[in-house]
Amino acid sequence: MGVSTPSRRERLRAETAAEIKTVALRLMAEGGPDAITLRAIAREMGMTAGAIYGYYETRDTLVSALITDVYTSLVDTVEAARDAVPAGDAAGRILAWGQTLREWALANPEGFRLIYGDPVPGYQAPEGGAAAEAAHRACAGLTGLVAAAWPQAVARQPDGYDWTDFDPILTGLVRAEFPGLPPAAVALALRVWGRMHGLVALEVYGHLRGQTRDAGRVYLDELRDLTRSLGLDGGSQSGA
Repeated sequence: MGVSTPSRRERLRAETAAEIKTVALRLMAEGGPDAITLRAIAREMGMTAGAIYGYYETRDTLVSALITDVYTSLVDTVEAARDAVPAGDAAGRILAWGQTLREWALANPEGFRLIYGDPVPGYQAPEGGAAAEAAHRACAGLTGLVAAAWPQAVARQPDGYDWTDFDPILTGLVRAEFPGLPPAAVALALRVWGRMHGLVALEVYGHLRGQTRDAGRVYLDELRDLTRSLGLDGGSQSGA
């Protein structure tokens, strides 16, 4: 059986739904999370508020769709960069993930702020769904990077962590997908996330603008220091 071609009406509807999301992100960039309202979007697009509600029933429905798109785009991108590096090159895969995270964030600053910045006031995230799946993939991806480095990193890590030190959902995820990994490795995964995320957030929010002319070099040096702290060699991405 052949694949059916969307009708003109379906194509126009999809284009309008995508434009609504684009306008919402732009409004957030200009006025912060409070600026995302269906009425404001309708004004920007020359539509009636009632017409907007035909695409997204509530503002939270729209925000959920935005978060799903943004988070999925980020995870797809960093996973592809990681998987382009051989599985045995733990340092190279960490560098690939981190550098791609920064590149994606600089290309999509509004999206980065939506998922990692100030929360949208009053937003109630639905249970489960595609956004939760993307967050799960991001968590599993970072933990997988640490799991691959753990044989070299374990001797350098503080001990004394217990599973009760972490959120039960996170604990369940890690124990299901990485059954041999101890609680100390979960703490390490959170620290790795912090080191990758910290400088990127400072750059996206403009805090490095007056501090350095080459934020990319500073970030790459941080990633290299991170891999050395894990007892790994430079990796295939070290000269990037």
